Amino acid sequence: MRVLVLGGTRMLSKAVAAEVVGRGHDVVCAARGTSGLVPGGARLVRIDRNEPDAYAPLSGGWFDAVVDVAWMSYRWVTEALRALGDNAGHWTFVSSMNVYADKNTCGQGIDAPLVEPVRGEGDPGQQDPPDRYGGVKVASEMAVREAVGDRAFVLRSGLIVGPDDPTDRFGYWPARLSRGGRVVVPDVPDQLTQYVDVRDLASWVVDAAESRLVGTFDGACAPLPLGKLLGGVAAVVAPPGTELVPVAPKVLTEMGVSPWAGPNSLPLWLPAGCAGFTAHDVAPSLAAGLRIRPLADTVRAALADERRRGLDRPGVAGLTPTKENEVLSGLDGEPIFAPNG
Repeated sequence: MRVLVLGGTRMLSKAVAAEVVGRGHDVVCAARGTSGLVPGGARLVRIDRNEPDAYAPLSGGWFDAVVDVAWMSYRWVTEALRALGDNAGHWTFVSSMNVYADKNTCGQGIDAPLVEPVRGEGDPGQQDPPDRYGGVKVASEMAVREAVGDRAFVLRSGLIVGPDDPTDRFGYWPARLSRGGRVVVPDVPDQLTQYVDVRDLASWVVDAAESRLVGTFDGACAPLPLGKLLGGVAAVVAPPGTELVPVAPKVLTEMGVSPWAGPNSLPLWLPAGCAGFTAHDVAPSLAAGLRIRPLADTVRAALADERRRGLDRPGVAGLTPTKENEVLSGLDGEPIFAPNG
């Protein structure tokens, strides 16, 4: 099988390329090549998707499968389809659960209402609307279905975690819990959460290409309570004596701690009104072949990646030691679960 990966130098696209190579297929990675190296055994064709006639070096060639992980550009998606769609046996487009309009209802599936499509590239001088990312993904999905619908595997990914994750939205927890001590956690143990290991998602993408799976699917593990997830992380990496100290969301907010992402945040804690964002029904995806590895495997890989990049580096998300000590000051919190429980 000859596979074209649009990308191949960063997280998911790199993991897909590595999986293709590992299965003995021929893989071409089309990228600028400035974000990193492609996996060993893959061939890099240098293209810049912002340039006119970007796909000329790939024209005329047949690919049994194309994988497009375009993050935010509707133009990138449509131009790739025009240039390559007729010469592709199968087309994977990686979308996002951000396409869903209702962020609060738990248990939704792929038929849930979507945000309005956004087809423009945006004005750099203006603030993007909150749903711009989801809207671009909706418009891109529509373009994919129109061009290659009978060959299209549209994968609405949840939070992708594991090796090479640049966001710290999952890796913060293995890194922080591995240090032990008193660990501030949001006091929302029953909040449902979802994630997907990048290696599992990559494996499913290649499975889909090999089997010609088509349709639209959500890509994430089954929802589980945040307290159970953090307990599972602690069980793998926390030293004896570690305490998880629950702090009420109202107190966290008053002390300048944000949910989900960004500086001085507690990752995986959802903003108000977003209870369903990480609580989708993924039973159809699991039935269609998505395999989720044990949490402990993902935790160990995430911690190894955090250590490789440096546990003391400034994080993109999470609490700094100074901020965490500020929150802990004066609190008499008790651990909500033992690290080995």
